Amino acid sequence: MTDARGRLFVIAAPSGAGKTSLVRALMQRDPSLGFSISYTTRRQRPNEHNGRDYFFVSAAEFERMVEAGEFLEHARVFDNYYGTARSVVVDMLDRGENVILEIDWQGARQVRLALPEAVSIFILPPCRSELERRLLARGTDDEAVIRRRLPDSIADMSHWPEFHFVVVNDDFDRALTDLEAIVAGRGQQLRSDRPDLATLTRELLAAGS
Repeated sequence: MTDARGRLFVIAAPSGAGKTSLVRALMQRDPSLGFSISYTTRRQRPNEHNGRDYFFVSAAEFERMVEAGEFLEHARVFDNYYGTARSVVVDMLDRGENVILEIDWQGARQVRLALPEAVSIFILPPCRSELERRLLARGTDDEAVIRRRLPDSIADMSHWPEFHFVVVNDDFDRALTDLEAIVAGRGQQLRSDRPDLATLTRELLAAGS
């Protein structure tokens, strides 16, 4: 255990905003960052590896962990459960590591209650049509799932004001630079209360768009 405790950064986004790609690129640029791998009951995709992308567990095992109080946060997302092991995150922070959590807004809310010092970041797409294009382009889900995910993703975006910072992923390299700035403590211009987000969020959340 070190004298200087690490900082916890919680990164959330609607499905299709590019969160996973940004987090992976951020970790590559700064290998000193720790990453807590989530547990999930979701089916493992062909390009995923157990213990690298997620810990894939049964619903029964996930429920056991919930009952045992082993999760810092957990939530149901798209009919599957996701959770972050409390002991793993606390141990990393106690060792002085800065830690990234890539979770959804429900989990982020739980983390803020448990660890108020956590820095929360929300990633938004540049527009509604781009969000839909990215969901379709991923090719990891069938059309029926995508049709469900779009309205759910739009609903998720309504929670952006709950976060300390907001990054708009209109240009990948710029969004990555913005994330780096926040982690380095230089991201005040990216705070969620900045005026320029008003027009974008109105368009993203407008009914019938």
